[in-house]
Amino acid sequence: MQMPIEWQVSPGLVPYPLAVDVMEARAAAIAQAGADELIWLLEHPSIYTAGTSADPAELLDARFPVHPSGRGGRYTYHGPGQRIGYVMLNLALRGRDVRCYVHRLEKWLIDALAELGVAAYRVDGRVGIWTRQGGAEAKIGAIGVRVRRWVTLHGFSLNVAPDLSHFGGIVPCGLPDYPVTSLEQLGIETDFSVIDQALERTMRDFVDSLPITGKIEA
Repeated sequence: MQMPIEWQVSPGLVPYPLAVDVMEARAAAIAQAGADELIWLLEHPSIYTAGTSADPAELLDARFPVHPSGRGGRYTYHGPGQRIGYVMLNLALRGRDVRCYVHRLEKWLIDALAELGVAAYRVDGRVGIWTRQGGAEAKIGAIGVRVRRWVTLHGFSLNVAPDLSHFGGIVPCGLPDYPVTSLEQLGIETDFSVIDQALERTMRDFVDSLPITGKIEA
């Protein structure tokens, strides 16, 4: 049996506070009323978000609005040219294993990037998606999640063609020794429809790797 999952792609730039309100309302509806799970793809205007482990010393230049975020992690940048994916799945029905969920989320992005010819990988101790650029390691995708009442919130960002200089206002994810890169920087086709199609094609393997395990407890 496959649970219904809504796949939604929003055009234009969605303000971060609005996106968080929508995401939190949907997650509550999933937990309380069994609403359909949701994978939501969008873009944000340029902002910095501060995760629950953010160190104020790593905010170097607040050139964009700074929003606190309930997700894990430190500071990150979101902006035009970056594909954001908010994932609202009910882990109460999918094993209640947050570490497994994060690993599967990483693998989903790695699989999607492989379809675009990008050899990406995970690194123990450094949550996110990594690749090689000119022989050096660079980060192409970030992961930041929260789980409330066993429903996941937030998700991932993939650098398709953002202005990479905008990451200079922060220490991205608290990792000063590693640069960020993008599909554009790697010379890969940067149309959003291409990455969205790759994500959609590989989504079912991601979801099926979190098998349905039970019913929500009353």
